[in-house]
Amino acid sequence: MKFLRVMTLAALVSLPGTVVQVYGQQEKRDEKQAQPEKQQAQPRQQAQPKEKAQAQPRQQAQPKEKAQAQPRQQAQQSNPGGQKSSYSPPQRTRQQAQTWQQQSGWRQGGGWQGQATFQQDRSSNWGSDHRTWGQRGGYGGYYIPLASFDLHFGAGHWFRIHSLPMIVDGYPRFQYGGFTFMMVDPWPGDWAQDWYASDDVYVGYDNGYYLYDRMHPGEAVAITVVL
Repeated sequence: MKFLRVMTLAALVSLPGTVVQVYGQQEKRDEKQAQPEKQQAQPRQQAQPKEKAQAQPRQQAQPKEKAQAQPRQQAQQSNPGGQKSSYSPPQRTRQQAQTWQQQSGWRQGGGWQGQATFQQDRSSNWGSDHRTWGQRGGYGGYYIPLASFDLHFGAGHWFRIHSLPMIVDGYPRFQYGGFTFMMVDPWPGDWAQDWYASDDVYVGYDNGYYLYDRMHPGEAVAITVVL
């Protein structure tokens, strides 16, 4: 037995190249088996850019959402219902307004005296016949409550009188929004003969009430609330 072991060791020593070759072939086999594992790992790394590419459209979609939000904001800004009302009349009792009305306070400052018929209340020189409430010493009549004014009056609430205004003590009167108004100015000569039926008008406020005709935006006829 010792003799056989010695012979085997001698054979191995005499053939060193054979051992190296066998060991080298074993390393190549190990490398070949490791290569498929590396190749299988590569697709996972290549798949990552696809996930990033899929994430990009989400980021690009954000400006669209912002663009859609802008018109809503603009609509809220341009919507009168979303804005705080600028109408803020001073406090005045009904008794104070009635006293001013009985004294014909609107005639101060050379105000229009009124005529017997509606056609006679038309002005041939409206620029000189017209008086603002400031020129009359201020508006002393009744003030429309805030809730009613925002609901029925202002430039956004135009209407037509339709019927011929009624003359009372020389001044035309008409009704709208639950109130009776009296025109204390003559109506301008450039308005149509039947403007009350053909033109859109509205009641506005500027330290007193005025009647505006949308066909003639530069002219404001002074009016007062009748109690």
